[in-house]
Amino acid sequence: GVDLQVCASKNPTCCTRKMEERYQTAAKQDILQVLQTSSAALKFLISRNAAAFQETFEMLIRLAENYTSTLFCNAYRTMAAEATMHVQEFFTDVGLFLFGTDISTEEFVNRFFDTLFPVVYNHVINPGPTDISLEYAECLRVARRDIKPFGNIPKNAIGQMGRSLLPSRTFLQALNLGIEVINTTDHLRFSKACSRALLRMQYCPHCQGLTLSKPCMGYCLNTIRGCLADVAEVDLHWRGYIQSLEELSGALSGAHSIEHVLLNFHSLVRDALVQARINGPELSEQVNKICGPPVRKPKQSPGCSFDQNRDNQGLKTFSRDSEEAFANRRKEFISHLRLYRAFYGGLADQLCGNELAAADGLPCWNGEDVVRSYTHRVVGSGIKAQSANPEVQVKGTDPVISQIIDKLKHVIQV
Repeated sequence: GVDLQVCASKNPTCCTRKMEERYQTAAKQDILQVLQTSSAALKFLISRNAAAFQETFEMLIRLAENYTSTLFCNAYRTMAAEATMHVQEFFTDVGLFLFGTDISTEEFVNRFFDTLFPVVYNHVINPGPTDISLEYAECLRVARRDIKPFGNIPKNAIGQMGRSLLPSRTFLQALNLGIEVINTTDHLRFSKACSRALLRMQYCPHCQGLTLSKPCMGYCLNTIRGCLADVAEVDLHWRGYIQSLEELSGALSGAHSIEHVLLNFHSLVRDALVQARINGPELSEQVNKICGPPVRKPKQSPGCSFDQNRDNQGLKTFSRDSEEAFANRRKEFISHLRLYRAFYGGLADQLCGNELAAADGLPCWNGEDVVRSYTHRVVGSGIKAQSANPEVQVKGTDPVISQIIDKLKHVIQV
């Protein structure tokens, strides 16, 4: 073929234009394959742990819900059926918040205590042979924040939930972003200049019958650093991301840990109920002032519908020791992740060193011929360094990479 675009040479060639085009497609696929292979262990590390942490959080929520429902079944049977319904709603909100829905912890903690107050009033503070009416219950619900039947406990619960759930939610979101970053860089779209440079490096020697020659190290570095110039820009933010995750992981332990707060929520509720019972007479007076005397309707309180045995079988395993196991899992994950701090900064070197380039001292391909060594200057990584790249012309930044960098900056701030 005389009309070759990239692999033209002084020597006879066994490539046609059609073959050259097919080689160009192959060269891009090869590099993507090598990229995906090099990030596979990192991607597996993050996605496996994201799944494990999510599963642990789900189990914690189920267990905490069980503890709280059991409290009503054991100590307040008459109101257990109504109360467990509100307990379920509350822990559904906890889950929604943890897994990323836009609701505030303050809002759902308050909602729980608001809806609990009419039930407690009806069964504990002012029990009667009949139930309070729906309108009266609504008046109590609205008045709960003024009357403060549970003292400071709702306020404490809001503080504890915010402090423990927010870091855990951020941790999960950050892990999912890590997977997104890798997926983005694993499926790069190469520029035209880069595609041609990859073709010249990998397959042009084939056109001269040199199927065994590998590119020189310096030549490989120039080509791959040119093609991955955008990806190298991720390096600084990736390091910051791993450091932030490390700091966040430290904040997930101790008294504010999600395990501690969720598994002790039932004791906060127990204290709240005790407080309401002790202050019963005063509370009745306050309620009468705001809502008038209770308006009642025929009683229909079923007993305890919560089946303790059903759920507790599988959950017995998550005991206090599991708190430690959970903390250890986080530590172990972070220490493995730290090994990948420089992943994006050293990517081109890793690809050329492990897979693509000829070993030192062997004859190698320099883009035109097989030579003893590559004589052009080797440029550094990143966009700025590419202005002097003899092999690839790098124009602007890839908007997809810019977007992923913005997301990293945002999660680091959070």
